[in-house]
Order: sequence, then C-alpha cells, then structure tokens
Amino acid sequence: MLVATSLAPPFIVQSVAIVVAAAVIAYLSYRVGLVPIVGFLIAGVLIGPHGLGIVADLSLVDAAAEIGVILLLFTIGIEFSLEKLARIETLIFGGGGLQVSLATLAVLGVLTAAGVDWHTALFTGFLVSLSSTAIVLKLMADRGETTTTTGQVILALLIFQDLAVIVMVLVVPMLGKGGGSTAEILWALGKALALILTVLLLARRLMPKLLERVALTCSQELFLLTVIAICFGTAWLTSTAGVSLSLGAFLAGLLVSESRFSHHAFGEIMPLQILFSATFFVSVGMLLDLGFLIRHLPLVLAAVALVVTVKVLTTAGSVLALGYGSAVAGASALTLAQVGEFSFVLNRAGRDVGLSPAGLGDTGSQTFIAATVLLMVASPQLASLGTRVSERLTRKRITAARRSAEAQQPETMAEPFAHLQHHVIVAGYGEAAKRLVRVLDGSRVPFVITTLSPGGANEAEQLGLPVLRGDSSRPHTLRLAGIERAKTVIVADDEPATALRIVAVARSLAPTARIIVRARYESDGEALTREGADRVIVEELESIVQMFADVLRQYRIAADDVAAHQEAIRLGGYAALREKSEEPVVVCHLDGACFDTRTVIARPGTAVIGFTPAKLQNETGLSVKAIERDGTRLDQAEANIAAGDVLTIEGAADVFASAAPLFRSGDIIAADVDRPAPAAAAIDVGSTVTLTPHPQGPCSHLSTIRPVHPSAPGCEECLRIGDRWVHLRICLTCGHVGCCDTSKNKHATKHFQSTTHPIMRSIEPSETWGWCYVDEVTL
Repeated sequence: MLVATSLAPPFIVQSVAIVVAAAVIAYLSYRVGLVPIVGFLIAGVLIGPHGLGIVADLSLVDAAAEIGVILLLFTIGIEFSLEKLARIETLIFGGGGLQVSLATLAVLGVLTAAGVDWHTALFTGFLVSLSSTAIVLKLMADRGETTTTTGQVILALLIFQDLAVIVMVLVVPMLGKGGGSTAEILWALGKALALILTVLLLARRLMPKLLERVALTCSQELFLLTVIAICFGTAWLTSTAGVSLSLGAFLAGLLVSESRFSHHAFGEIMPLQILFSATFFVSVGMLLDLGFLIRHLPLVLAAVALVVTVKVLTTAGSVLALGYGSAVAGASALTLAQVGEFSFVLNRAGRDVGLSPAGLGDTGSQTFIAATVLLMVASPQLASLGTRVSERLTRKRITAARRSAEAQQPETMAEPFAHLQHHVIVAGYGEAAKRLVRVLDGSRVPFVITTLSPGGANEAEQLGLPVLRGDSSRPHTLRLAGIERAKTVIVADDEPATALRIVAVARSLAPTARIIVRARYESDGEALTREGADRVIVEELESIVQMFADVLRQYRIAADDVAAHQEAIRLGGYAALREKSEEPVVVCHLDGACFDTRTVIARPGTAVIGFTPAKLQNETGLSVKAIERDGTRLDQAEANIAAGDVLTIEGAADVFASAAPLFRSGDIIAADVDRPAPAAAAIDVGSTVTLTPHPQGPCSHLSTIRPVHPSAPGCEECLRIGDRWVHLRICLTCGHVGCCDTSKNKHATKHFQSTTHPIMRSIEPSETWGWCYVDEVTL
C-alpha cells in the first residue's frame, strides 16, 4: 500500500498556508467592502493556534512579520526625506511628547484610582500610549495621505512613539523585579542618539554617491540587493544601540530618499514590502484567542472603550495644543485610536519581570491582546470615521466663510490696488507661488500677491513685487486685492483645508473669475472643484508651467505661442521657476481684447441659465463670443445658456463686476473645464506621433518607442461605447488611443495591462511627455 508523503519541509507548508489564506480572505474582504488589512488579520485568526491550528511555528511567522514591519517603515522613509522631517521637528517632540505623556498619565490616574499599584499602572499606560505604526502608515500610504497636513501630524506622533519605545524598554525592568540604573539608561539613550545622528550624516554625505554608482551599472539585481542591504544593514546597526528595528528601517529610508534614485528604489522594494507586510498582519491575528474573547467579552469591550477614549482625548488635545484645527485633530485622534505592535514587545518584557496589564496576570495579558487585535481590525473604519469627521468640520468652516463673504457688504476703504483691472490674484507666497510669480513678473500680466506670512511679504517687497498682507481666505483681504475686477485667482501653496476656504470665498465674491488651484492629490481636487475651482492642477514644477499656460490662454495668447513658452521653460530645466533671471523669461504683447475676454462656466442654479447671448448683452453689456457645450461649439443664434456651458465673454472689468449676481450660485458645483471633447476630429488619425524621450530616471524600454498613427480620433473604447473621457494617451508600440487615469474608464492603463506595451505619450495639445508603465518613469 502506497502512502502519499510530502517532500516539502514544514516551514514551506506553513508559509504556503499564510500566503494562500491571506490572499483568499483578503479577496473575500475586498468583495464585501473591507480593506485588505482586515482580511489579513482575519486570516491570522483562522489559521493560527487558537483557530484551525494550520500554522504552529509562531517563530517563523514572527520573523516574517518583523521583516514586513522593517520594509514598510523603509518605504515610508523613502517617501518622506530629511527635509520634510526637519519641517515637523516641533510636531515630533512637542506633539508626540505631549501625546505619549498625556495618554500614559491618563491610564496611570484611572488605574491608581481603581486601586492598582502605580508601577503596574504606569506599565499599562506605556502599553496604551503607543499606536500601530505598521497599520496606520499602511492605511495612509494606500490612501495617499502621508504628506498631507493630517498625515504629517500622524507621522510625527508615530515617530516620537517609536523613539519613546527605547526609553520604555529600559524603564519597564525598573518597574518590575529590578533593572538598570539611571546612569545605564542615560548611557543607552546617548548611544542611540549618537547612532541616529551618524545615520543622518551618512544620508547627506555618502548615500547619493553610492546609489549613483550602483545605478550606473544598469543591473536591476545589483540595485535591488544594494537597497535591501541598506535597509536591513541600517536597521540592524541601529538595533545594536537599543533603537527599534522599525525606527532603524525608517532612518534607512531617509538615507535613500536623499538620492535622486529614491523613486527607483521605492519601485524595486514595493513587491517585497507588500508580501511581508501581509505576513505581519496575519501574525497579529494569530495572537487572538477566540475562546477567551467570547468568555470575557464584557471585559474586553471595556478595555477597548477605555483605550479609544484615552487615545482620542489625549491625541486630539495634543494636536490642538500645537495650534492645528479641529479637523486635523479629529482625524488624527481617530486614526491613532488603537494599540501598537510594539506594545506586544513591551508586554513580553513586562511579563519577564512580573508585570501584567492592569495587574490582572494572564487574564490581563489575554484581555490586552484581544482588545488590541479588535482595535487593529477596526482601524480602517476608525480612520474613515476620522476622515468624515474632518470633512464635516472643514465643510462647516467653509460654509461659515462663504456666508461671511456673502453677508459682508463692500466696505468704504482705500484700496491699495484700485488701479488693477483684469489682474491675477496669487493667494499665498510659498515655494510654488514664488516660482509662478517669477514668470508672471515681466510677462506684462498684472498681478498681486496676498499672503499672511511676514517673511514672505518682506521677501516679495524686496523684489519689488506687488503684495498685500492679509489672510487670503478673508473677504476683506480679497476685496482689497480687487477680487471683483480680477480675471484669475491662483491658489498654489496652501494645504487642502485652507485652499478650500479660499476657493469658497473667492468664488462667492467673484463668480466670473477663473480660479486655478494647485493640489497634491486627486482626492483634494474633487472637493476643490465642488467648491468652485475651475481647474485643479496636481503637483510640482510641471503644474506651475500649466498654471502659467492657463493664465496666458485667458489673455488670448495664441496657442502656438503658449506652447512655445511652455517648451522654453521645460528646455531650460525649469531653471526659470527656481531662480530670478536678469531678463524676463516670457514677454507677452497684450492688447485690449486680451484683457476684456474671459472664459466663464455657467454653474447650476445661477440666474444666467436660460439667457440667450442677446439677452445677456442687453441686460449687462457683456458680449458672448462663444458657447461650448460638451466640447461642441454651439450656434449662438439658437442657443440658450445651460448649466455646464463654457462661455467666452467680452466686457470691461466694471461690467463683469456689476453682472456678477447673474453668475453667483448659493450652492456652487463647478463643471469640469477639462471635460472630454468629442471634437475628436482634432486628432488626425493619419498623423504620425513619436516621442523624443528625456528620462527622469532609469528606463530600459526606450527601444520600444516608434512612430505610430493614432488608432482612432479619440479614446477607442469610449467612442465604441459612447462614453466620455478627460485626456487622451497614445501607445507608442501600436498607436492605440485611450483615456487617462483621471477618466473613469482608464482605457490607456487597461491597454497596457492587457498588452504589456510599456510606453505611452500624452496626445493632448501642447503636451509632449511620455510615461513608462513598467519602470514608472516620466519621459
């Protein structure tokens, strides 16, 4: 009789169980609307020793989970950079120190009042004060929130918590049966600090040169091995000084972030990070004993309630104490309202010296584990709740700002910029606005800067630029800047909540002005568009070029000239945006028509809906030059203005100001001026499209670029199904024309996924950039 035997060693069987269970249950979680992290935790509960018992070697799982945490923190470090870290120094030590102290003291007070020994109460306070770095940063990374204001606050608090673990690990033995002396603790802390400073010094001096040399070999294998060596080597090195492995991995990511190959490194490491991070969440789920949870459900739920209450109150209080608004405080508090993975390490350390959570022995430890796992499972929902609370609080502030703007009557005041007509208001004077102003200045386009920053205002005045000191979200400030006569308002630097308030007030005061906003993420863009922004442009130097081009188009500069000006800035390596030159970068020749013509969206609920061009001219003096609806130019003689129409109107600035009530809506819902234009005949299918690549990083697919003919006059699939698109992209392997990722169907990306053709090019007018899907490099 033959008996089937497995030749696979036990660790392979258990590894397969972990990966398969994580994949299957994560997929099922996705189908029912849960985030993958919850699926991983549930998978751990099912296959762990307290569930089906498929995985018994917890040391193997712990090792894989530790690697997952290291790789997760490494990728976060790459995305962050030393410069960004320095900007939140106060947040880290001020906010983080306050949060950890308040949470620890709150638990200490509650438990000592209940008769628990203060040593045990302080130990329990340490456990509760920490949040899950792995889960929270994973949630923020997936939602693209790491570099938002709320994301930076959360990251700063987590960094301090990781630093605090060093102290806690040294103090816990002293609370139990014995531990190191004060001198030993100070020595350990000094050694850890010295090592961290050494790592940061290497980030500036050595790492960029090292990665440059490795990248020049063009060996993907060598580059990946080098990045892995940096990650694990730095983590191990810092751990020898008593610093947690995860904090060491974060520092390693900061090392790599200083190199211009940081994006390349991020792309190489991400697949490994995803795999091992999943293992970490599975390992956490394995700790939960369902039997204990059922038997002691009231005790566990009470612990959960205590933790959430303490974390929300102390975190929100700490953030508010640093001067942040209630929206940021609420989102941060709910996102961090769980117990962290390092609390498990502390719990084990406490058990070795006779300490247990709340002094309840094994029952306390199991209650702590059960409450922690439940809170980790609930973390995505808590974070989503925090986002909704933040949006609601922000919306209230916006509504109040709009009502204030509508209620206030124009005051009798001496306007310092009363001479400006059809001008540009640049709200804020951060780095992006400075670059934009450099090309506006000298172009003969009139503008004024509004800023609340004394340093920024002083700098602008020293350069001889027109500047108004004041809050750009205040009606008073915008009126002083001549908002009723302004042609364009640009918000280039403010964080999303502030930008929303500026847009709301500006749109209420000037319904015919063009409002252009720079945002970091598309999710921010949706809210800005709802509040009345005509165009939201995303990120960095290219966005500034696009803003400047949009301003020139509004002044009726010829399309060829606009394209030439854009190309001149790009060919100069964006130097014009970085530094002040002796000669103007762009000189425009403007006449009366350039100033008097505006592009205005007829928004839903406005009085102008239903007007004919003749009626609008008779009642206001404004002359309608063109009406565009869904990308098609209408015959004005037969047209009634409808919601969403894009109107080209001519008139004097005071006429626009007097006609403003016709275009003002109580509930502003902006149409998308970049809507798809089924005027696809503009794309000549007989034309030849190619690309002269200027890679902004390593790309191994340039040889696949060839001249192609467009496969269709618009998005091939959208034309077939009768749907709309936003922007068009062309495949440089076969000529397929598809819609961009901003479009709901994303046919260009789907074409790559089905064919693996690596490189596409934008086929939008005046855009010549390309993108390699495989190497994720702009060309």
